[in-house]
Amino acid sequence: AGKGQRLERKAPALERTKGSEILFGVAPCWLALARARRALFRLFLKEQRGGSGRPLRAELALQAAARGVPVLHVPARALDALSRGRPHQGVCLEAAPLPFRSLRDAEEPQLGDGESGGRQLLWLVLENIQDPMNMGALLRSAYFLGVDRVVATHSNSCPLTPIVSKASAGAVEVFDVYSTDDLQGFLKAKRAEGWEVVGTASRPEDVEDVPVISCSEFRWHKPLVVVIGSEGQGLSLETQLQCQQMLAIPPGRALHPGIDSLNVSVAAGILLHSICSQKWRHGD
Repeated sequence: AGKGQRLERKAPALERTKGSEILFGVAPCWLALARARRALFRLFLKEQRGGSGRPLRAELALQAAARGVPVLHVPARALDALSRGRPHQGVCLEAAPLPFRSLRDAEEPQLGDGESGGRQLLWLVLENIQDPMNMGALLRSAYFLGVDRVVATHSNSCPLTPIVSKASAGAVEVFDVYSTDDLQGFLKAKRAEGWEVVGTASRPEDVEDVPVISCSEFRWHKPLVVVIGSEGQGLSLETQLQCQQMLAIPPGRALHPGIDSLNVSVAAGILLHSICSQKWRHGD
């Protein structure tokens, strides 16, 4: 009977709060706790046999306590179950989902800054990115390289799941991601405000009615929107037609059919670096 009671006492500890999700890995959990942009329910740490465990986990426990978040020390197999076998590094955090922010509700950051001699603005727009690993890698690169805002299409895009947070190394916990349900209208509005809108082309021969240039030839003169298309499909025709030009990454060799393009997040990193290096060279 005693054993049954012990099991009964332990079982509720791993019951999930309704509508919650499980973040896993040190960086996502650390940054989610530090920023507290979402409701946080419980921190799960791998229990240590003897000794005080890793200092980083002790820091996480202190941070959770400061936020009023209960800390549970559980066996590794419980963390494996919580993270569904994904690499948790001994840390999981139960939290409310992180939604996209709506452009309608957002405060517009200093529009026209780039035209008034201030800091040039750079926004990244993601059309129908569906793979959470790609979404996370894109957000990590955008954050690292200094993109001011990321906007994703609301439908047909991967939500900001724990897998996205892990793939972004926690960048999604500190960097707002906005969404729009009218991408073409949004791009038209930016052009009307004096922004330049450029798309990306993995296969320049497929692009019609829009000039295609190498990313190394592009010159960044005004506030800029860079639009990245979905895995495999690239930008939709409707979105291509909103772009003033398309940027391509020239390959370094004659490519074998079937291996003739880059992963979308790698391509975005190269393009953004090519653009942002102009800002760094000019000391803006």
